[in-house]
Amino acid sequence: MSLFNFKNKGKMSVSAVSKGDVNPQKISVSKTENIKVLGSGCAKCQSLEKATIEALNDLGQEPTVEHVTDFAQIASYGVLSTPALVIDNKVVSYGKVLKKDEVIDLIKKARP
Repeated sequence: MSLFNFKNKGKMSVSAVSKGDVNPQKISVSKTENIKVLGSGCAKCQSLEKATIEALNDLGQEPTVEHVTDFAQIASYGVLSTPALVIDNKVVSYGKVLKKDEVIDLIKKARP
């Protein structure tokens, strides 16, 4: 069935929205969901994760950081040396442990 005589070409119909199947409001995603520390879980990786959590606290953001330890996932970012910091799916640092102030600067640059 077509609505207003338009053919359905794989697009969502108005009826799906009106039935409540889809939320028509703008979906917001927390910025902190996209912050990751890449590394094996060694002391350096844990230090970077701690500094990142402290930086997020100082910025007033929820301190949620995903720690990726799977080497296949780490390699998918093109990172060869860890620890690495990923903000919004972009590698912003790798191969060194950052201090809290350095992480704050990187978050501010990545999210103007």
